[in-house]
Amino acid sequence: MAHLKQRNFVPLNIAVLTISDTRTLDTDTSGQTLVDRLESAGHVLIDRGLVIDDIYQIRAQVSLWIADPEVQVVLMTGGTGFTARDNTPQAVLPLLDKHVEGFGELFRQVSLAEIGTSTLQSRALAGISNGVLVCCMPGSPGACRTGWDQILAGQLDSRTGPCNFVPHLKPQPEQILQACESRS
Repeated sequence: MAHLKQRNFVPLNIAVLTISDTRTLDTDTSGQTLVDRLESAGHVLIDRGLVIDDIYQIRAQVSLWIADPEVQVVLMTGGTGFTARDNTPQAVLPLLDKHVEGFGELFRQVSLAEIGTSTLQSRALAGISNGVLVCCMPGSPGACRTGWDQILAGQLDSRTGPCNFVPHLKPQPEQILQACESRS
C-alpha cells in the first residue's frame, strides 16, 4: 500500500464539532485544542460548531458537513461516554458508510497509559461517509490531544506511509492540481 503515500503535504478541509450541554464556543477548550492542532499541522479549519448532546442535532450537523463538497474531515469531541446524555455514537454510526473499527481500538490503547482502565468507558469511534472521515473523541482537551497527537496527525498527513486516510477522502480542486503537478 506504499503507493498511497505522497511526497507533498496535502492540507485538508476540517470541520470541528463539540457536543456539550454546558459549554459555549468561548469556553470550549476541547474543540479549541483540535482547532489549534489541525491549524498547526497546516490543515484548514473550514467550519466549527457546538450542539447539545441530542441525537438529532448531532446527526443534523454531521449530515450537513458530510454533504458539503468542501468538507473532508469532521472531528468531534464530547458525548462518547456512558451517561444518559452521551449520544454521539448513536447519532453518528447510522451516517457512516464504513466504520473504522481500529480508531476506537487504538484510541483506547493509547489512552491506557494516560488514564488507566478508565479508557474502557470511551466509545471513541470513526468512519467514512461520502468521502468524509468522521472521528468522535471524548470531550476533554487531554483526549483531543491524545487523539490528534497519537492517531490523527499521522493519518491525516498525505506523507505518512505505508498508508493514510488522505486518498480515501473527497479531493478538492487544488488537491487534484497538486497531485498532477507532483507526478510531472
